[in-house]
Amino acid sequence: MVHHARPDPMRCRPLLLVKRMSMAKGSALILTVLVGMAVALQAPINSTLGRATGTFHAAFISFLVGTVALLGIVVVVGGFSQLKGVTDVSWVYLTGGLLGAAYVVTVLVTVRYLGAGGVAAATITGLLTTAVVIDKLGILNLEKIPITWAKVLGVILLIVGTLLIIKD
Repeated sequence: MVHHARPDPMRCRPLLLVKRMSMAKGSALILTVLVGMAVALQAPINSTLGRATGTFHAAFISFLVGTVALLGIVVVVGGFSQLKGVTDVSWVYLTGGLLGAAYVVTVLVTVRYLGAGGVAAATITGLLTTAVVIDKLGILNLEKIPITWAKVLGVILLIVGTLLIIKD
């Protein structure tokens, strides 16, 4: 009788994770990666626009174009009747646009010094580090998710990766 060696569970783990992923989650992952790829273009596009029009003007134009696009989507998917729900949420949940504006204005300038890769790396590092803390504390009505050593290591690797990407 031939005995076959059992596969190393650590080598098979990523494959198992992919196999366990639902189709909806897999599609969400692919869509998010694709949008992330598109967002990498945002800072250089807005920075070039900013050189032609001014930093704040470029941010305004960027948001105006986005607002017009979203207006079209809202009209297509059913109009404005759901906007009445805006009065049912805390003011905190209305600050997303301000956070987006802060990001756009900041990367309009910082992309000139860090490059698209540096801006993307720094953004992802800040985003993931903050998200891990938000999950741990359950901020903004999210379910609390503990911080693990793997997550801490991931954040450390992101910081190191960011420093390597922006290094001259």
